[in-house]
Formats: sequence, C-alpha cells, structure tokens
Amino acid sequence: MRRVPELNLAQLEAMATAGVFERSLGLERREALWAVGAAVQARPGRLEGIVVGEQAPRLPGMEPMEVTVADLWATGVSPTGHPTQYLREALTKQGVVTSAGLWECEPRSKVTVAGVVTHRQRPMTAQGVTFMNLEDETGLINIVVSKGCWARYRKIARGAPALLIRGRLERSEGVINISAEELTPLPVAASNPSRDFR
Repeated sequence: MRRVPELNLAQLEAMATAGVFERSLGLERREALWAVGAAVQARPGRLEGIVVGEQAPRLPGMEPMEVTVADLWATGVSPTGHPTQYLREALTKQGVVTSAGLWECEPRSKVTVAGVVTHRQRPMTAQGVTFMNLEDETGLINIVVSKGCWARYRKIARGAPALLIRGRLERSEGVINISAEELTPLPVAASNPSRDFR
C-alpha cells in the first residue's frame, strides 16, 4: 500500500479473492482477504507499523467450489473448475448430456443439456428466432429457441444465468444445435453475466 497508494480496498479484495497473494506472500485466500483490510490502513502519511488487525484468526481453507466461485467473481474465469462440474453427478442422474457427449447422440433425438448461458442473440434476419450458447465443463452448446418457445419461457430465457434445456438434437456439417422445447432455470453457485442482445 505504501508503494502503490492508488490501490483501493475493492481492488485489493478482488486480488485476494483471486488468490494473487498465495504465492507471493503465502496467504490463503481468506487470510489475504482479512489482511487487505488491515493493509489498506498503511497509506503514505500514516506512521509505519501502525496497522490494526493484520494477523488473521485461524480460518478454514476454501472448498473447490468456493475457489471456482471466487475465481469467477474476481476475474471472470476459473482455471480450477466450472460451476457445472459440481452438479454433474446429479445432472447425469437426470439424463443430462454434456457438450462432449452430444457427439454420441443420434441426430433428431431428444436430449437434455445444461450449462451457464454465455450468449443470447436475436439477429434481425432470424424472424424472431433466438440463438443461445450454454457452457458446461466440457465445452459450448448451441441452442436455437423458436419464437414460440421464447414466448412460453420468456422470463426464464431472458434472466436465468444457467439453464437446463430439453430439445431435439440437430447435426449438420459438423455442427450440433439443440432446438429448444423446454427451458428450466439451473441453480449454480456462480456464473458470469452473459453477453446478450439489447
């Protein structure tokens, strides 16, 4: 803080949450979050060594899901995992197919997919059809939502950060699309805002 006084508490908290201080200072993420509250007091113009609350109490480490959530919040990406991987066991029991698993499904078959919404697009030339992308831990899934399906599930389709979608698999020229028939919100602990049409 003395060397870079332009840093503010929000920036330091984001760095601590992302694990920036793990290697350089040997602080676990929760310890670092505690320490940045004290470090922000060490601004130029204050007496050196007068910092309150620098030592964190013994704090538990983060679970893998918590690390993923922290990474996504702080940086928008997580090198340690994807939100859907923590739901995969339950999703598999429901018959949900991964992005990678879609290649094993027959064209025109009914499938259920799940993931975090990364894009929603409705080109002017698409006559009311909306194109979405879902992302799971194995890749991206192209979703085609007809005008009628969008009207039925409008609130869910527009607002849910992650979706469970039932539909028909279409395969053409090496590309797989799911023609959506039913959309359900998928509760995930974290996701990034999707890039949507306006």
